[in-house]
Order: sequence, then structure tokens, then C-alpha cells
Amino acid sequence: MDWQAWLTLLLTAAVLVTLILTQIRPHIAMLTALTVLLLTGVLEPGAALAGFSNSGLLTVAAMFVVAAGLHASGGVDLFVKSLMGTPTSIRGAYFRLFTPVVTLSAFLNNTPVIATLIPGVLAWCKRINIAPSKILIPLSYTAILGGTITLIGTSTNLVVNGQYQMLTGEAGFSLFSITIIGLPVAVAGLIFMWLFFPKWLPDLSKSHLFENVREFTLEVMVEPGGPLVGKSISEAGLRDQKSVFLVEIERDGTLLTAVPSEERLHDNDRLVFAGDTQGITDLLRIRGILPSSTTYENQVMAAERPERRLVEAVVSPHCASIGEILRETAFLERYGAVIMAVARDGERLPGNMSNIKLQAGDTLLLEARPAFVTRQRYNKDFLLINDLGEESPNHDKAYLAWGILLTLVTAAGFGLISMLTAAMTGAILMILSRCCSVNQAERSLDLTVILTIAASFALGTAIETTGLASLLADNIIGLSQGQAWLLLLLTYITVSILTELITNNAAAILMLPIVLGITEQADLASEPFVFAIMMAASASFATPLGYQTNLMVYGPGNYHFMDFIRVGLPMNLFIGGLTVTLIMFMFPF
Repeated sequence: MDWQAWLTLLLTAAVLVTLILTQIRPHIAMLTALTVLLLTGVLEPGAALAGFSNSGLLTVAAMFVVAAGLHASGGVDLFVKSLMGTPTSIRGAYFRLFTPVVTLSAFLNNTPVIATLIPGVLAWCKRINIAPSKILIPLSYTAILGGTITLIGTSTNLVVNGQYQMLTGEAGFSLFSITIIGLPVAVAGLIFMWLFFPKWLPDLSKSHLFENVREFTLEVMVEPGGPLVGKSISEAGLRDQKSVFLVEIERDGTLLTAVPSEERLHDNDRLVFAGDTQGITDLLRIRGILPSSTTYENQVMAAERPERRLVEAVVSPHCASIGEILRETAFLERYGAVIMAVARDGERLPGNMSNIKLQAGDTLLLEARPAFVTRQRYNKDFLLINDLGEESPNHDKAYLAWGILLTLVTAAGFGLISMLTAAMTGAILMILSRCCSVNQAERSLDLTVILTIAASFALGTAIETTGLASLLADNIIGLSQGQAWLLLLLTYITVSILTELITNNAAAILMLPIVLGITEQADLASEPFVFAIMMAASASFATPLGYQTNLMVYGPGNYHFMDFIRVGLPMNLFIGGLTVTLIMFMFPF
């Protein structure tokens, strides 16, 4: 080996050790490696930065925006709530969970899918009285399995396809090329979880992290002519909200208390609820429920609707609105926000919310535009500003958002346009149709994921161009004694181990040039091995570190590291054995 290959080998080892043993973020490690390759001249600037223009990376970024449009329009809520229902057992909950999550993850990048679903699933767990620790790991694993079904289901598949095109000059794979492997593996994985996870996963409901001790008073209105009109309280799902409860209904000047579940809702009914912030957030996402503020406030805040978000604020002794009744205060004109709910001393306030007189120390749940948080941090009216990151969905756009997604999937699936073109078109249509705002689209882009993927391409290119891939391929071929099945098994095991230790995208990108070298020297078809990389890099279950969705449910589920090993290691072995077996039988070597 020449010095360039030795340097690339040492740099690759240094990146792996850094990611395994330190807390340094993957994008920092990868960008550092890219810089070293540039400084030493191992790669020219064009080759080092090619990852930033790779079609796979751009497709990933565009799909983040598509997912944002589906979330901001309430499309995900519409889909999930219509399918998840109210199961009475853990296995029944799994059965309800699997279908929507697998379907969403097959056609949307699963990271934003899980980010979108976690709050709704936590509220669902409360409603059906099942510990989130029994549900959240299966939620992550289901998204992972769903992502293996199509090429756009996970960023790993897109990135591997993009690098494969760059290294081989081939056209790459179609949307459903991997489905022949991914679909049976996903079905088998779901059955495995359904059978064993109810017993294996811990019940951590008593130490659930996200309990909210504050109880707010919230007043909402039934949308005139909306989907809830004529439905009973029970049919509207208002009795299923475990973290909020209906206190009373004001109708045509008459107050209805102790409201029975059979009571039918009318136009403009004002409903008074009490509950915590998570429950209120879920309530406000129900189609047909409107904030019960003044007509003027509704008209003003209706502008740029996708920009509205929930903010928690504590009234300071210096607030100009202290002592004023809510219906008379000029809160919107003063602060650019509408009061949605009020809590005082951790308890709900009796009576009509519009008659509440503000006091210092009151906690307000506000609906405001994003600039409110920045602006109010510098005045003395509020002691604490907490941006809950929740935005009111524009339900009128939900079906349009689904139409955009289905159109782009159909166009890409039938080969009418490329996946990059479909994803970019879908992202633009989501913004132009106002399914999501420009700000929401920008916030949906996970910069650390994008930088990690782009910078990883440079290290993968160096492994290929310096001859290091060929050298490593020689050694692996020698170890396997030329047996194709053993080469396939070694490929899967290596990628799977690397994925658990670092990140799935980095593991796949580092291994692809090596595997292409192996198949070329051994005179084997490359496609089965590329599919093995895709599956092994996605099927990361044994630790919370290997896959981003595992990390996302780690905290909300109140899990310990061993909880993932307990259920994830058997899952890894089962999925790995099944995947290798299917590839061997379905693809000629």
C-alpha cells in the first residue's frame, strides 16, 4: 500500500474509534476526516465534496420537507387516529400500531415519521392505559422494518443507492427493487415482536418521565358545520383523552355541567377542559376543534396559520395585563399571541375562561408565531418562556398532503420520474400548497444528519480510490475461501456490527466500496451484496446508538441501555438470519 492508502486506513480507524468511545457527534468526526483528506491531497476538492451534491442526499433532504408537510397539515394525525383506535391489550395495541407505522415508514424517511408520532403515541398510551415503555421500542423497530420495504423508506437506502451510482456508473435501483427482501423481512419482524415483546419489555409506567403536574383550564369551540357537529361526546373521542377531561359546555348562554357521554355537540358549543400540556396539545389537533378566542383574534391569527405554535409562559409581577379579565385584555395587540389555557398554583380555574382575571404567577399556554419567543425573552412581562415546539395543524390541507405524497410515490414507482425529481417536486408542492410553511420546511431539515451523510461520502471515496477497498476485499475473500454464501454472511455481520457501534449511514458508506471490490474480484453479482448492506445498516436493534429512531424513543420511554439489548439482540439475530437466507434463495450469485 502507498501512503495515501495507509492514511485512509488510519483515518477510517480513527473515525470508528472516535464514534465508539467518545461523545463527539458523527458529523464533527466525518467533517474532520474530510478536511484531513483535503489537506493531505488524498482527494481533490471535487471528489471530497461530491457527497454534498449526491442525488441520494438531496432526496433525503427533500423527503424531510415532504414529511413536514404531512405533519403540519394534520395528515399523519388523520391517518394514525383512524387506524389505531382503542385496543384493550398490548398485543392489540401492537396490531393497531404496526399497520400505520409500517405504511408511513415505507414511503417517508422514518426519522421525521417517528418525531411526528412520538407525542401522539404517548397520548394514545395514556388513553388506552398501557405503559409507553411497552410501546415505544416497537414503534422505533416498526419504523425501521417499514423503511426497508422501499428505496425511499430510509435515508440509508437512498445514500447507498447514490454512492453505488457514483462508484459504478450504473443507473442504480428502482423504488421497489428491495421490496422482494424487505417486505417478507418486515412481516416476519412484526410477528416476532407481536409474539415476544409484550413479555420481554419492562413496564416503566410508574416512572414515566413526561408527567405534567400543572393542570390547565382550556376553552375550545366546536367548528360550525365541522365534522364533530351532531356527534356525541363519546363518538367525537372527547372521552378518550385521558390527560384532559371535559368540565362543562356553554351553549347559547346555558351552562351544561356533568356532561354525559351521549350529549350531542352543536355548532359553536364552547367546551371547557382541564388537563396537562400534552393532553391539551393532543386536543387541539382534533379536526373540528377551534380555539375559543374572540372572532377578531381568530381572524388575525388565521393569517400564516402554519406559523402558529404553542408556547408556555409564566406571568411576571410586571406584566401589563395583570388584573384584567381575559375577554377584555388586549393581549393579542400587546404580545402577538392568543391565550389558549391558564393554570394557577398547579390547578385548574373554575368558571368560564374568558372571565378569568390574570394574576402574577399564572402559567399561560399561548398560541403565537415563532418570533414571539425571541421577542418576549427580552422584556419583563413573563418570567419563563418555553417553546413547546407544537404547531396547530391546518386540517384543511390534510387530504391534499396525502394526495401529493401518493402522486410522487406512484410517479417514482412506475419509473415516470426519478426519485430525486419526485422528492423535490413533492417538497415544492408541499410549500406552494401551504401544507407547510417555508419556516417549517427549513426546520424539518436535520442538518447534522445531512452533514454526516455528505461528509461520509468523502471517506468512502478515499477507500475506493486509494486501493484500500481492493486490499481489504482480498483479505475477506481469502477468509471466506471463495464461498459466496460466506462472503454474504460476513458482509452482513460486519455492517451490522458497525451500525450498532457508529451510525447506519456511516457504516453503509464505508462498507460499500469494500463490498464492490469483493464482488468484482470474486466475479460475483454486486446487487445481492448491496441489498445485504442496505438491510444490515437499517436492521439496527441491539443498542440505542445504532439508529436515530432508537435514540428518539430512549428518553420518552424511560428505557435503560440493557432494555434495547434484551429485545434488540434476538431481533438482530432473527432478522439477520432471515435476510441472508432470503437473499441467497432469491438472487443468483
